[in-house]
Parts: sequence; C-alpha cells; structure tokens
Amino acid sequence: MTTLLESPTASPAAGIRSLELEITGKCQLTCTHCLSESGPQATHGTMTPADWREVITDAAALGITTIQLIGGEPTVHPNWRDFTEQGLLLGLHVEIYSNLFHVAPGWWDVFARDGVTLGTSYYSDDPDEHDKITGRAGSYARTRCNIREAVTRGITIRAGIVDILPGQRVAEARTELESMGVKHINTDRVRAVGRAALPGATPTLDEMCGRCTRGRAAILPNGDLAGCVLSRDFPAGNVQETRLAELFGGQAWAELSARIPAPRAGCTPDDSNDCDPANTEACDPAY
Repeated sequence: MTTLLESPTASPAAGIRSLELEITGKCQLTCTHCLSESGPQATHGTMTPADWREVITDAAALGITTIQLIGGEPTVHPNWRDFTEQGLLLGLHVEIYSNLFHVAPGWWDVFARDGVTLGTSYYSDDPDEHDKITGRAGSYARTRCNIREAVTRGITIRAGIVDILPGQRVAEARTELESMGVKHINTDRVRAVGRAALPGATPTLDEMCGRCTRGRAAILPNGDLAGCVLSRDFPAGNVQETRLAELFGGQAWAELSARIPAPRAGCTPDDSNDCDPANTEACDPAY
C-alpha cells in the first residue's frame, strides 16, 4: 500500500465522512445474526497493522472525519489501541464498537479520551434471551456491568438493539438501558447477511438501508472496500492493491453507489442505523 500524505480536501472524498474499519473477525461471542460470521475461531484477516495504519492516514488525508473500529470484537486485535491513538493524533473522531463482554482495567482510560466514543449492542433485559442471541452464557451480565461502568465514568456510549427473535424483549431492553443512563439508543431489524442469511440464499443489496456508500464506507479484514460492513458481499476494490483515493474515485465504487437502493423519504443524510444500529431510527424503504 502507498501512504497518502496530501493535505485534507475541502470536502471528504466521495462524500465519505465515516469509515468503518473491520479490524478482525475474532470475537468471544457467536451471535445468531452476526453479519461477518465472527467467533473465537475466526482470524484477524489478511490486513496487517501497517496496512491499517496506512488506511487511517489515507482517511484523514481524504477529509474523512470519523473512523469506527469494529469486528468481530475490535478489542481482541492486539493493535486496536495503537489505531485509536493514530486516529486521534490525526484529528479523527474514533468510535470503538465493542460487545463489552470483556474490558481490561487499562482500557477505560482509552474509552474516556476526548474524541473517542463507545458503541455496543444489547438485546434483552432477560439474561437467558440475551445469552441465547450471543451464544455465550454470562454475556448479558458482563455487558450490562460494563455499560454501567462506562456511564459511571462519564464515557459517551450508545447502544443498538437488533430485533431478532419472535417476541424478543426489545422495548424492555430499551427501558433497562435508559435506567442505566444510556441516552443514545436505537433499534433495527435483523438483516439477511452473514449468519442471518437463509442457507443457500444469494446476497442482495435490497437488504441494505440505503446509506451504504452515501456518507459511509467500510474496509473489511481482507482489505476489501465495501459500502458498509453489511454490504460486504459487494466489494469495490481492495486497499491492499489500490490506494483509498483511487478506489473512491474509481468506476467500481461509482457502480456500487448507483446500485444501492435509495433510502425512504424522510431519512436523514447521516442515518447509520442499519450499518451500525445505534445512531438514528432505522432507514429502509422495505422496512
């Protein structure tokens, strides 16, 4: 990869303001709806730490303002704190989207830094139902405990609830999060990507919210550029082969953008609920 060192442009390249960096497929959980089919046996992919550092440098130079470290579980990557530090030094806002199953004591200071926010997923106020979705006994108790700790420390945290199971206690989960002091909560439906896809089904862009490529993009663990982490089956080049600026200006990115279904009327330009279900109300013409 070639590092891009030019000064930031007046407007971000291709209008991209937020870049999701899926730095690993490894995760302590095996959620039934996982978009990447992550789990304990997954890998960090083919992207090296040097590759990720160059992507972060390129993103800042291109005028992108936010990077999100996501997985899998980003905190299992040995270099996630280095990536966070680099992003902050380059003036980027960094969000760490963690399942909060495990938080080492020294990580809280990273989460509390200016320019860093924390995102997480929550599924139910019923421990058994939550753990059924995550595939890990005890995940409800550990995630809940760490959410409370984040709020107590004054760390900016937002939570997303994905509606997966029939009769799932979604409303009750929201109420519980609110009672813990979480102020930014949103809900999305499960989407037929990864483990949530029907066996043998062909991936389709109809499952997308309409905001992939429109203000956001993602880099996957193998270096593929996608419209968001959910549209992973439709790559538009690879950052291990072509620099980010060229990809955003290329024909493959333009064609992918043209194929993304338009969002329904009334959706805000910054909607990111469906790629990251914790920011705004779900935005999907087929919802």
